[in-house]
Amino acid sequence: MLLLADKLIFSLRHQLWRGKMGYLKPKRFLLTLIFLQISIYVTVFFDVPVARQVLGFAYLSFVPGLIIVKLLGIDKFDVLEILLFSLGFSIAFLMFAGLIINEFSLLLDFWQPFSLIPLMIFLNSIVLFGGFLVYIRASFICLKTDSRKIFPLTPFLMVPIILTIVGTMWVNIFEDNMILLLMLVTISLLFATAIVLRKTLAKLYPFIVLIVAISLLYHSSLISNHIWGADIHMEYFVFKNTANNAYWSSVFTYPWDMVYGRLNSMISITILPTIYSIILNMEATWVLKILYPFIFSFVPLALYKLWQRNIGRRRAFLAAFFFMATNTFYTEILGLNRQIIAELFFALLLLVILSRNITSLKKMTLFTVFSTALIISHYALAEIFLIFLTLSLILSIVFKHPSRNVTLSMVILFFVVMFAWYIYTSNSATFVSFINYGDYVLNQLGDFFNPKSRGVYVLRGLGLEAPPSIWNMIGRAFAYLTEALIIVGFIGIFLRRVKKYFENEYFMFGLTALTFLAALIIIPGLANTMNMTRFYHVLLFFLAPFSILGAEFIIGLISKRRVEFGASILLVMVLVPYFLFQTGFVYEVVGVESWSVPLSKYRMRSIILMRTMAYVTEPQVSAALWFNKNIKIQNVRVWKDRASHELGSYGMLLPYNVHRLTNTTDSPEGVIYLSYVNCVEEKVVTDYYVFNITELSFIHNVNKVYENGNCEIYTNTRLAP
Repeated sequence: MLLLADKLIFSLRHQLWRGKMGYLKPKRFLLTLIFLQISIYVTVFFDVPVARQVLGFAYLSFVPGLIIVKLLGIDKFDVLEILLFSLGFSIAFLMFAGLIINEFSLLLDFWQPFSLIPLMIFLNSIVLFGGFLVYIRASFICLKTDSRKIFPLTPFLMVPIILTIVGTMWVNIFEDNMILLLMLVTISLLFATAIVLRKTLAKLYPFIVLIVAISLLYHSSLISNHIWGADIHMEYFVFKNTANNAYWSSVFTYPWDMVYGRLNSMISITILPTIYSIILNMEATWVLKILYPFIFSFVPLALYKLWQRNIGRRRAFLAAFFFMATNTFYTEILGLNRQIIAELFFALLLLVILSRNITSLKKMTLFTVFSTALIISHYALAEIFLIFLTLSLILSIVFKHPSRNVTLSMVILFFVVMFAWYIYTSNSATFVSFINYGDYVLNQLGDFFNPKSRGVYVLRGLGLEAPPSIWNMIGRAFAYLTEALIIVGFIGIFLRRVKKYFENEYFMFGLTALTFLAALIIIPGLANTMNMTRFYHVLLFFLAPFSILGAEFIIGLISKRRVEFGASILLVMVLVPYFLFQTGFVYEVVGVESWSVPLSKYRMRSIILMRTMAYVTEPQVSAALWFNKNIKIQNVRVWKDRASHELGSYGMLLPYNVHRLTNTTDSPEGVIYLSYVNCVEEKVVTDYYVFNITELSFIHNVNKVYENGNCEIYTNTRLAP
């Protein structure tokens, strides 16, 4: 994909560039669009391998958005901004267009709108109509760039991605992580070199950010041929449920299940991946493991652009690396595909709100599109954005700095759209969840003076949890240094010892983020509503640049000369070790306990790997697929332990008829599913403890109907014909 993009940009550079400005005539643009659509039809209907996936993904993910950018008249930006807005508008277009064809098809009594032919005709017709509108307006497609050095260096900068792809394949086949370890060292050297040689490489910073992001994301997502991690097994269920039915129902099939109900409300993991899967002919697993991480790699790029406007290239690059180095970016979030899409719109909204070059009317249009897309992508992130929007507006009034960018109309619009969507989809499951989370936090207030009520990650972040080894203590020390730099950055601004580069709105956002972080620490149970690590990851959207200013403040106290150079050296000395500890590189090299699946999967305990990381193997997937095909899952009770995540995804099993195996379970009626941990490790994992498989005495009294050496299925009920 990147090589194709690079060749395309290279071609555009030589054909279109005139100094720093390039123009593509509308007639040529329309002919190019028609040729591209013909190519899409040919590769799809003849199912040309690779070409269908690569060309189709590039087309769906950038072309519709580029047309919208032109029609809205916001194409007077540089290439990076056009690229980001094109991606955002394209993703939003796919979600909105998919929703439209879904609803209107049902009104016309056509119950399979997500079929290949109607879907392609509908999407391509809209895109082609937009292309004709661009042609009718008879205006040029404008591209600006100030980077001409990227092309000769591209092969060298691609080394981390090459090492990532080869390294993950090597791990999957031989369980040898040496190539991935080399990849992490290469990224560290690339980052340090880019800072030291900033006068030479500054123009390459956006490209380096994208390369590092893709490398880190793929080094996790490409481990295993199956999905693994966090909520992805449940997301896979609602995705496949939509794809199998060929339509999306706003009323979830099982209204009493609140978790799956609110997931079903998210178009980002129902309609969007279904469109990609159908048109590109990609299996659901690879849509989530390849396409979504690639889209996510543009989030740090958008943040870099946002920060560059205020603090310049060098500081923005340092902040972007800090954001990517924090392990939540390439671990936990990869198991939360709805948040991946939502974070793209979150970052684009910040770009729009804080832009100085967009008129009020166009800004409100962009805000409406991206905020609606955020709302239908992820409920929690939408709520967080609403909080930031509201509090920043209040703070601007309190500090008597009226905001020109954050307005009351924005807050009201976002509030109305958000709660309208969450109330009227999936039986109000998302809205009810908000209320339940609020009740949970209120109930936790009684434990205000109990530190454990804040959760283990808060205690760890505050240094109140004992590290398991000296290496963990050193790793945490570097993490504490980054946190301290953020605080020092704010102190430097308040003391006016550091220049406040940011506009008032961004500073208010940063102050809100700091207040939010304090609330997560002070209020019992609040951090547990979404997980503290995910909260901190989102807060870095605002806080990361302040760590750079904190380093400059410290160097400024020592010497008034060459403050920027000294701060850069200090940050390299902090962020490189921080990165190597966060990725698990150091823990793997010294041989202590590591939580990095790409690096340490071969030596991790199966209970941790299968239960906590939700990792699944080929035999587990085979057993789950057999289970789904041969068991009447709607009519039977299913008994399993906590380490059998594959049944919720590949087995398409909802939790409403699931019962937990315990050492007190006696003669259960229904189906008993034993996974890898049960059959190979001979352990059974409950929510609170682990016991030996031999304590399940009833196993000898039921019939074994399936076995593959790693998994077994027993039943005393009738199988599906």
